[in-house]
Amino acid sequence: MKLAISSYSFHRLRAGPEAERPVPDLLEIVERTAAYGCDGVELLGVHFPSIERAYLNELKRRALRAGVQIVAVSAHHDFVTPDADERLRQIEVVHRWIGVAEALGAPVVRVFGGRWRTAPSFKAFMANRGQEPPLAGYTEDDAFGWIREGFEAALERAQAAGVVLALENHWGFTGTAAGTLRIIRTFDSPWLAAVLDTGNFLEEPYDQLAQLAPWAVLVHAKAYPGGGIYYTLDLDYRRIVHLLRAAGYRGYLSLEMEGLALPEEGIPAALDMLRQALVGT
Repeated sequence: MKLAISSYSFHRLRAGPEAERPVPDLLEIVERTAAYGCDGVELLGVHFPSIERAYLNELKRRALRAGVQIVAVSAHHDFVTPDADERLRQIEVVHRWIGVAEALGAPVVRVFGGRWRTAPSFKAFMANRGQEPPLAGYTEDDAFGWIREGFEAALERAQAAGVVLALENHWGFTGTAAGTLRIIRTFDSPWLAAVLDTGNFLEEPYDQLAQLAPWAVLVHAKAYPGGGIYYTLDLDYRRIVHLLRAAGYRGYLSLEMEGLALPEEGIPAALDMLRQALVGT
C-alpha cells in the first residue's frame, strides 16, 4: 500500500481552523503532497478553481513533474430526490467528473449513495450519527429506485471512459457496509467499486470495514490530530492495515485529516502514524 493525501486535508470545507484562509490551489496541493513524501493525491471537485482543459493539462503536467499520481477526483452529487429533472442534473454532475478524471488520467471518481437531506444542517445530521427521516410521502425503496437510475446512467459513461466509480460509505444510504454493498451488488459491475472510509462507521467499525474491504479500490484514512472536528475515533491502524491486506487490498491510503490541528501540523502527524502502521504490520 502507498500513501496519498486528499485535498480535503488541506482545507476542510470551511469546517477546520483554516476556514478563513483561501483554499490552496490544486497545483500547490500537488507540490505539498510531494514534499510530504506521498505517492498520490486525491482531488475534491469542490476544490477545483476550473475544469477548463488548459487548467487540467497543467495540473496533470505538474503532478507528473512532482512524481505524484492523481489517484481520484471526487464528485459531489445526490440522486435522492423525487424531482426527475434534478436527478438528471445530478447524473450530469457525475458525467462531468468522469470527464475530468479521464482528462487527468485518474482511474477513480469518488461517488455518493445519497441521503434524504431532511436534517436542518450537516452539524445536526452528524449529531444524529448520520441518520435522518425520509421525505414526507416517500420510502427507502423510492430512494433506492432513484439511486439505481442514477448509477445506471453514470456507469455507462464511466465504462466508456475507463474510469471506476468508487462508492464511499458516507452516511445516509451508505452509512453501513450493508447499505453500501446493496448498491454495489445491484449492478455487479467491475466499474462500480468502493471507497472505504475508515472514519465513517461509528458502530462496530472493524467488522464493517472488513465487509467492505474486498470491494475497495481506494481507502480514506481518517485521522484526528488535535481532536475531531465532528467527533474523534480511536482507530487502530495496525488492525485496519491487517484487515486490508487480508482482503488483498494493495491500493492507496488517502489521508483525510479531520482533526482540529491546522493542516501544516495535522498532516505530518497523521502521515507519521500511518507510516508506522504500515511498517509495523
